[in-house]
Amino acid sequence: MDISIIIFLIISFGSLVFAFILEGGHVSALLVGTAAIIVFGGTIGAVGVSFPIKSLKRASGALKIAFTDQSKDKGELIKYFVQVSQKTRQNGLLSLEGDLGRNDMDPFIKKGLQGVVDGLEPSLIRNMLSLEVEMVNERHREAIAIFDAAGGYGPTMGIIGTVMGLVHVLGNLSDPDSLGPKIAVAFIATLYGVGSANLLWLPIASKLKALNRQELLEKELIIEAIISIQEGINPGTLGEKLGGFLDKGELLKYQSGRGET
Repeated sequence: MDISIIIFLIISFGSLVFAFILEGGHVSALLVGTAAIIVFGGTIGAVGVSFPIKSLKRASGALKIAFTDQSKDKGELIKYFVQVSQKTRQNGLLSLEGDLGRNDMDPFIKKGLQGVVDGLEPSLIRNMLSLEVEMVNERHREAIAIFDAAGGYGPTMGIIGTVMGLVHVLGNLSDPDSLGPKIAVAFIATLYGVGSANLLWLPIASKLKALNRQELLEKELIIEAIISIQEGINPGTLGEKLGGFLDKGELLKYQSGRGET
């Protein structure tokens, strides 16, 4: 579980509630079941109509990814491939065959190294792995689109809920003293719609976009490493080449781990 996303969700929702309380409001005034049904039920329904059921099932997995930290340390990846390069230069490419039986090996890395052991052309290995990356990217974009759509439908459902509430209020004007509270309750739907879009759905979509970019970069690093190993590049040169995938902080950490300055 990525604790940071939980913390920031608490900060965002908590700030709104805390400010409301400071203004003299009561938390119970923000809890309106009918508004929640209209906004969240309507949003889920609209999203369900917009996407195939298969895509919606994948979205649940994407939601889990958004709340977990599954990123790899790119510096450690580079160190791993430098060690693989050293091994193949000493013992040949076929020496990798024993490592391919490990259950803990990343399937993407395993697929690439298997192609090296099988003697496939570098261009074929690159195309094979690049195709898999493109398919992963497409699945991720599909899941991201679902949360983006929810972020668009949420505020609209909030407005619909508010209009429905106002229709109910205007249809019962016999008790003027109750108009204020009833109108306030009607506007809670707008609050739910705008709040859920900007504090939940759209941030989740943005988080998934960032994670997708990060994963694509990691996979590109892996592809370059595997092709370079097959071409017999010097381990030191390989480390320098792959270092281009690191930002300044990651590069300093990687170099300090190798005893460089």
